Parts: sequence; C-alpha cells; structure tokens
Amino acid sequence: MELAYDRRGSGSPLVLLHGICHHRQGWLPVLDLLAERHDVIAVDFPGFGESPPLPSGLPYNAETLGVAVEEFWTRLGLKDPHVAGNSLGGYVALDFASRGAVRTAVALSPTGFWSRAEHLYARTMLRVLRASASATPPGAATALASSKAGRAAAMGMLVAKPSQISSQALLAAAEALRGCPGFDETLESFAWIAPPAPPKVPITIAWGEHDRLLPRRQAVRAARWAQQRVTLLPGCGHVPMSDDPALVAKVILDSTRD
Repeated sequence: MELAYDRRGSGSPLVLLHGICHHRQGWLPVLDLLAERHDVIAVDFPGFGESPPLPSGLPYNAETLGVAVEEFWTRLGLKDPHVAGNSLGGYVALDFASRGAVRTAVALSPTGFWSRAEHLYARTMLRVLRASASATPPGAATALASSKAGRAAAMGMLVAKPSQISSQALLAAAEALRGCPGFDETLESFAWIAPPAPPKVPITIAWGEHDRLLPRRQAVRAARWAQQRVTLLPGCGHVPMSDDPALVAKVILDSTRD
C-alpha cells in the first residue's frame, strides 16, 4: 500500500517511524540534521497521519504496521535501511532488528518494556490525549496553541519543553491525533505486546530523562533485554526530537555510522 512520507538528503537510507499519538512531522526538528549524512524517509504508519488505513480485515498492531512499512521501503528500492523510531515506532524498529531486516536500529523510549500498571497508565493517558484532541473545537485549539500555558497543557505529557513547539506544529499534531483511524485498535493491541526477540543487528536505545508517558525506569528493563546500556537523554521527554533536536540527531548519527 502507498504511505505518506517526506524524503530528503542523500547517503545510506534511514527510515523514521513515529509513535501512536503522533505523525511523521514529529521528526521535522531533526530531519535536516539527519539529511546531512543520510537519505532520510519519514513515514506515516497506515491509519495515521496522511497514510490510508490498512486494508479491511488486517488488524492494527506492531507486526502489521511494520510489514506495511517494510513493503513500502521495498517499493522505493531500499534494502536493509537504517531505522529509527519513537515510542511505538521504537518498538517496531527493535522488531526489525530482531528479524535482521535493517542495518541498524535506534529506539527512542520504545513501548513494550512496561509493567502491567505502567501499561494501564500509559493507555489511560493516551486515551485522554486522544479525547482532548477530539473534544477541543478548532477555535479553542488555536487559542491553546498560541499561549505558553496552553502548549504546556496540550503537550506536557509528551515533551519536556512544550514552549519550543510552534503553534502550527501543535495544531497539526492535534489534527493528526484526532483523525487517525488506526489509533484505537493499535492501542488495544498493546495489551499483548512483549519485547521482541534478541536483535541480530546493532541497536541503540535512548530514553528521555523526563519521560512522563513511559517513565525512564522502564529503560532498566530495556537495558536488560538489550544486554547493553541505555542512553539517557537529559532534559528530554517522551518525544525528544522536539526537546533537543541536536542531541537526538547525534544519537542517531552516532548509531548509524557505516
């Protein structure tokens, strides 16, 4: 199936995957930095952002979304790209690594390393974010996005520095969250998610120091799974690309050296 994407730069291919409550534009703060060394492709999962829904009968879960992205990059003529993902995208990136389908994988605050209580908390918060985006009229959303307090209320769960997010980016993210048909079923599939098999290619896992959705204590479990140290991102929240683009770009570029 055709997926919406942005592409820029040259070099070895690098595919960027967003989280369940976001869209490909969440990578815009780091896109040009990464494009200095890579052919960068930021893609919307099926049923998210501007990509069409999955074909009827296909369930929304990490496996089907990953298969759709892999088929997408194959049609673009890419083979064994680097991949980096955030949240749900981080889990999918690690799953690609466990199958040896990519050259390297970077996961920023990936899902799947939570306790039962942490999973229930994250699911509740994600439902609240979705409900808030859906219930806020366009005029009120514009007013919220134009004030410091409004940006903090709308994005404080996801980023540590909401004041750095432009009004335009916030409104676009809210629209993407409000309109994604894949959200509910994908969120329900998290109840059965488990860490992927051990990776077959080099991986890097990084976690926002101030992640309020998936608290950084989950990084300890991720480190045990990966049998390697998890990089802590100082001053960053769950979506670190907005909080410290230079640091996130450095982590990814250091991990994707050919």
